[in-house]
Amino acid sequence: MGSMSIWHWLIVGVLVILLFGGARFSNMMGDVAKGIKQFKKGMAEDDDDVKPATRLEGTAAPDPAVKREAEPVREER
Repeated sequence: MGSMSIWHWLIVGVLVILLFGGARFSNMMGDVAKGIKQFKKGMAEDDDDVKPATRLEGTAAPDPAVKREAEPVREER
């Protein structure tokens, strides 16, 4: 009784077609194929939208070597 032979799979296939009907089964497979095509198309569009990373332009960072002027010291009397 081990694994199922080709005859078992053929009988199961015939029963599925009888239960669901030939046209209904065909329509389901067509819908699955359309879904796969739409998925592939969406993935291809996503790849086209991705742009390579470029260097960011912006303002330069402040120079850390800039000397600040000291605040005037108050003289207390």
